[in-house]
Amino acid sequence: MIFSMTISNFFFTMAGVLLIAGIVVMIVGIFVLVSKVVGQEINAIAAQTSKLAQKGLSEDLSGLVGNAANLIDALNQLTRTNAGVGIFLVFVGFALIGCAYALVRNLAGF
Repeated sequence: MIFSMTISNFFFTMAGVLLIAGIVVMIVGIFVLVSKVVGQEINAIAAQTSKLAQKGLSEDLSGLVGNAANLIDALNQLTRTNAGVGIFLVFVGFALIGCAYALVRNLAGF
């Protein structure tokens, strides 16, 4: 049996797929933003690094303090990158939903 589809049905199906993809991408983006699992691990590493830096200062180990500062900077960049990815995914989700809406609006003649 052959599955026949008109152009209008094809575009409505494409709009439905865009809508579902937009919702899924937006949920993933929100999950990335809200996720605290990575944040807790980063906080634990930062706390240990701070203790290491304090020990380096008390024992006058300048190389140890410099490396600890570099590690803290890297952790800060990792946190900002994680938030940036989440925001990007939310915007992409909104764009996909907007494209689905525009496609349906043009087809329905509203």
